[in-house]
Amino acid sequence: MKGYLQVYTGPGKGKTTAAIGLAVRAAGAGLKVYFTQFIKGGEYSEIAALTRFQDLIIVEQFGLGRFIKGEPSAEDIRAAKQGLEKIKKIIASGRYDVVILDEANVAVGCGLFSIDDLLEIVEKRAAATELVITGRNAAPELLARADLVTEMREMKHYFAQGVQARTGIEK
Repeated sequence: MKGYLQVYTGPGKGKTTAAIGLAVRAAGAGLKVYFTQFIKGGEYSEIAALTRFQDLIIVEQFGLGRFIKGEPSAEDIRAAKQGLEKIKKIIASGRYDVVILDEANVAVGCGLFSIDDLLEIVEKRAAATELVITGRNAAPELLARADLVTEMREMKHYFAQGVQARTGIEK
């Protein structure tokens, strides 16, 4: 089976959720999935759920678990670069049917690594590997290479009414 490049981007809610849905669907079909998150770190409900499928879904986080405002710290950059080096090996190995790079677009936007670094991963993936990249503000160069682009856009959101992120729904 040929693998494609999918990009989930846009300012609306649901990019990570869509990627997790694909991971669960793939695992249900017996496919091996590598799911990684940039920037995020720590316990989120989605991580707890995915570990229930640990025979088919491997989850790793390459972030320090905090929002990056302004310039990223040396520690933020180091965590992201370590993740990239590991992903380069994983993506080229062909061991995983689906590889998901959650928040990789945001990592590029924050300066944790360059769009060229991300495109190198796209180019070096095994032919059968489905690659999913999520996060706001996907670079035009990535969108041009993608086989599928989904833009999540907010039309209405209860956060505007002061509703905080709820465990199991937004976090």
